[in-house]
Amino acid sequence: MLNSDLKLNTSIFNDDVEQVPIRKGFGEGLAKAGETNKNIVALSADLTESTQMHFFKEKFPERFVEIGVAEQNLATVASGLAAMDKYPFFSSYAMFSPGRNWEQIRTTLAYNDRKAVIVGSHAGVSVGPDGGTHQAIEDMALMRVLPRMTVISPCDAIQAKKATLALSADPRLVYLRLAREKTPIITTEDTPFEIGKGQIFYRPDGLAQVAIVATGALVAQALKATKSLEKKGIKVIVANIHTIKPLDTALLVQLAKETKAIVSVEEHQIAGGFGSAVSEALAKEYPVPMEFIGVKDRFGQSGTPNELIEKYDMGQDAIITAVMKVIERRK
Repeated sequence: MLNSDLKLNTSIFNDDVEQVPIRKGFGEGLAKAGETNKNIVALSADLTESTQMHFFKEKFPERFVEIGVAEQNLATVASGLAAMDKYPFFSSYAMFSPGRNWEQIRTTLAYNDRKAVIVGSHAGVSVGPDGGTHQAIEDMALMRVLPRMTVISPCDAIQAKKATLALSADPRLVYLRLAREKTPIITTEDTPFEIGKGQIFYRPDGLAQVAIVATGALVAQALKATKSLEKKGIKVIVANIHTIKPLDTALLVQLAKETKAIVSVEEHQIAGGFGSAVSEALAKEYPVPMEFIGVKDRFGQSGTPNELIEKYDMGQDAIITAVMKVIERRK
């Protein structure tokens, strides 16, 4: 059942559950954060409305900079502003930032220990018809490898808003990963959020056989898969791991000890991504059998978001199959 302590949206399993783009939560959160932290400035690479920065631009035009189609400059200008005690949030499609300007992020921000938020919007294959060239499915790997970098992947629009507000009060160097498409609302305004702390969203009655640890927009898919699994007599825990770095290793070890089997779920390449981070942590602390849901060493392609999630084996059926498989390995 849903974790009542977290005050989650009880309509999450309904077909008509409210859906909102995760990026919209970020945009609304940034506009609100600008009210309390006067040092926040926003920069965009000619994608202001697409990345939902227009909320901030309309409210604080004097603190907004349109860089244009120049993602390397986007990072370096942000670094200069951070050196002058400003706190820059800069956005583009994830394929371009951090995809195109990774070296500038590495050298001018991470290496120089600057505080800034890199907002990578339109991440994953659910960008849809834009195709493989615009589908960032390598970005978490690129960013989590950088020293001093925090990596956050919210599960819904409300959590994206809370993450943005939390960052405004706790300046650091962060990669904030956002999806384009409308995503089911899982959390509520009363659901707590803390950077670096995962959350158990779903726990069955009785002993769970598997823990599904999910991040980003696919947390909803993981939750909905529980109903089909329960019909098969399989009990699972679902945890939302919104912070990829620093990872909540204590929670992962707790789940591994409790279930003895883990399935990771992410809309990203399996290699180097969230599942890799989970397996690295458990290999050191408490190794258990794992299965990985994500893109398997392929590029994306054009299609509708739902078609692509299924095509790349990241939907509910794939999650169910992975759970069944890891149970066999657990024996």
